[in-house]
Amino acid sequence: MLAISSNKTSDRVSIIPENALALLAWFLPELLKGIISLFIIVDPLGNIPIFISLTENMQKAERRKVFRTATLTGLFLLLAFALAGQWILILFGITLYSFMIAGGILLLIIAVRLLITGGLREEDASPESVGAVPIGCPLLVGPGAITTTILNLQSSGIVVTTVSVLVIFALVWFILRFIDPIYRFLGKTGSLVISRVMALLIASIAVQYILEGLKHFGSV
Repeated sequence: MLAISSNKTSDRVSIIPENALALLAWFLPELLKGIISLFIIVDPLGNIPIFISLTENMQKAERRKVFRTATLTGLFLLLAFALAGQWILILFGITLYSFMIAGGILLLIIAVRLLITGGLREEDASPESVGAVPIGCPLLVGPGAITTTILNLQSSGIVVTTVSVLVIFALVWFILRFIDPIYRFLGKTGSLVISRVMALLIASIAVQYILEGLKHFGSV
């Protein structure tokens, strides 16, 4: 009797690590895939010149407020889509393609203002408002990031999607936290040149968003 009981106990003990290892072997690759795909879309490194050009006329403390607001805005937006997914779009009665067109128009307006006036900020615009729009959305969290989050939710589940969003925006915070040394390295002239070049890039991204959205509605 004691031997049988001991065998059953040992079986239970041996099964638990195997199940845990199997779960870990599935979880880590899915998490890594979600992090990589989302990082490529959010692209905080590639967007650094855009962030600098949008905040070149701000003081250091103001830029920190902008980037803190942008990080929190992007994090909350993607977490909302990670938790609710397509139900948010359904609730407001809009499609992802409508969101792409709206985001594209917004980015196009920003690009034109950068090219004509050399800056984005108005006298009454607070750092928080600039951080929320356009940096938080749609530059960090645009249609691509939202689409990727919804696809990750459908393929990998809510836990993997939520953890990947948290990891990505921890990286975003880290990158934006140390953006000032990059700004000092470029200097005023370098920032001015980058501002104009990136304005053209923003306009190109905006046109691409608009075309993708219109292409869908044209094929319906």
